[in-house]
Amino acid sequence: MEIEKTNRMNSLFEFYAALLTEKQMNYIELYYADNYSLAEIAEEYGISRQAVYDNIKRTEKVLEGYEQKLHLYSNYIVRGQMIENLLEKYSEDDYLKTKLQELQLIDEE
Repeated sequence: MEIEKTNRMNSLFEFYAALLTEKQMNYIELYYADNYSLAEIAEEYGISRQAVYDNIKRTEKVLEGYEQKLHLYSNYIVRGQMIENLLEKYSEDDYLKTKLQELQLIDEE
């Protein structure tokens, strides 16, 4: 499993997990976050590896679809970069620095 895809799926999962079914959440979390193999997930749920694979692939498409429509993850990344740039450029402005740090805290909740 490539690390970039794993990181992206974990990030999308953080933003959109509440929109998934319980089964989708479980499979994605076990596969990407807990690094279970397809066989381990299949054994745990008493189904075939192919069924697990198909569910994970469908759920990946669902997560990407949510991101295409809602842009929560990409906006989060852009917002973080903008805040970092502003903190660097206006490092002497204590008021702005405080407000930008407050924005960062909101994003982290």
